[in-house]
Amino acid sequence: MEYIERAKVKFTSEIEGLPLSVEDMGPRGTGRRQADEALKVSETRYRRLFESAQDGILLLDADTGQILDVNPFLLKMLGYTHNDFSGKKLWEIGPFSDIAASMLRFSELQTKGYVRYEHLPLQTKDSRLIDVEFVSNVYMVDNKKIIQCNIRDITLRKQAEKGLQKAHAELEQRVKERTEELTRVNEQLLKEIEGHRQAGESLREALTEIRCLKERLQEENLYLQEEISLLHTHKDIVGNSEAIRSALHQIEQVAGTDSTVLIFGETGTGKELIAHSIHNLSSRKGRLMVKVNCAALPPTLIESELFGREKGAFTGALSKQAGRFELADRSTIFLDEIDSLPLDLQAKMLRVLESGEFERLGSPQTVKVDVRIISATNCDLGKAVSEGRFREDLYYRLNVFQIAVPPLRERKEDILPLVWSFVKDFSKRMGKRIESIPQKSVEALQAYPWPGNVRELRNVVERAMIITTGTTLHVDVPKIAESKTVRAMTLEEVEKRHIIEALNTTGWRVSGKNGAAEVLGLNPKTLESRMQRLGIQRSKKIS
Repeated sequence: MEYIERAKVKFTSEIEGLPLSVEDMGPRGTGRRQADEALKVSETRYRRLFESAQDGILLLDADTGQILDVNPFLLKMLGYTHNDFSGKKLWEIGPFSDIAASMLRFSELQTKGYVRYEHLPLQTKDSRLIDVEFVSNVYMVDNKKIIQCNIRDITLRKQAEKGLQKAHAELEQRVKERTEELTRVNEQLLKEIEGHRQAGESLREALTEIRCLKERLQEENLYLQEEISLLHTHKDIVGNSEAIRSALHQIEQVAGTDSTVLIFGETGTGKELIAHSIHNLSSRKGRLMVKVNCAALPPTLIESELFGREKGAFTGALSKQAGRFELADRSTIFLDEIDSLPLDLQAKMLRVLESGEFERLGSPQTVKVDVRIISATNCDLGKAVSEGRFREDLYYRLNVFQIAVPPLRERKEDILPLVWSFVKDFSKRMGKRIESIPQKSVEALQAYPWPGNVRELRNVVERAMIITTGTTLHVDVPKIAESKTVRAMTLEEVEKRHIIEALNTTGWRVSGKNGAAEVLGLNPKTLESRMQRLGIQRSKKIS
């Protein structure tokens, strides 16, 4: 313990201010006793301080790193005994057993003198890991360097700091989440307020629309009640002839568009069926297709029927009435026998085609609708235009896509399937069962020219069903069948002559401006089909 005694002397001289030189003491014996007493007091005080300190204290030889002394608090802190440290070097003790690290730190202690580690991990004898604050000082005792290391256990403080940091982080996270939640709630409230405002506006608009729809529904119900008795019972187009297949192909081509369609065909060929097929294949099929027979409406009422009227618009107009175009809004309107439309209404019809706008009779207010127009005629509209009975601009707007419905005499192979479809329909109505049709009746049906086309055929079958009592259907065609056959051949020759004359006039140019198709008012493909059917070729002449 020689280094402690020397340290005591130094400690005593610095603290007590006692003279260390014998010459300065006065009488030799008295000074010596005083010095000894002072040293004992200093030693006692130092030992008490060393052993009662609440920080671990480690004294090292600065040259060799040998542990000179260790206080009880450090032994308790690390779980070692005094013998574990006595005579050992720093890196030979468990907590400092990492030789490389310990020597590195020891070298730092030797060179710097004062070293402070705010956070140094140490492992106790029972393998617990603690955090310590490490402070070292170097001082001289009798020309010998002593390193005093003060080691303070800061594990609890570090744990508290970590707890505070964690709590702070959690608090910040909660504040962030709460802020975000309040922001979302605020945004949601603003959206709900705006939604309530828009809902109020929408409700007002909806109430207005409901009133309009209610009025329109009443009008549609009235129209439906009138239409039920007029609806055709033949729902499908029956036939597999080339002419019918061509017409069905054209229906598929145009149905998906909103283009206007002009259906041309003789009376009774099923132009309305074609219109229904187009409508049912279109995007407007969910709404009612409105039908108007222009020839069946009196000239004095046709405008109000088409475009509607206001109450008091004319004598007898006791209430407001929506027109057929309003009923057909977002749907399809079928204008049958369009050639019968008066000239003064053709301009109004043209405006509807171009802009979808019109005015009710007796009202200055413009009504706008979205209506697809399908028209039909059994006459030559091109001829009507040349004769001044039909507006040329309206004709071109209606004739965007033309479908020619072939007469029954041009598709005789479809007669028998049609007959059986009518038989099936009338059998349900009349409670009769038909199993066969004599071959003689079939030949007579196919030989007859059917000037009334499918409608006439249906009437003939219905008449036969009425008088038939068994399971065999005997069909009698009209007695004028033979004369009608001759007439049909004559009409075919007239048609052939007329086409050849048009071709001669145009230099046998079929399509294009001033071509034969334009002169005849036909679609070029329709004209080519008829030329092929009639056997018309450029080299042939007609007498």
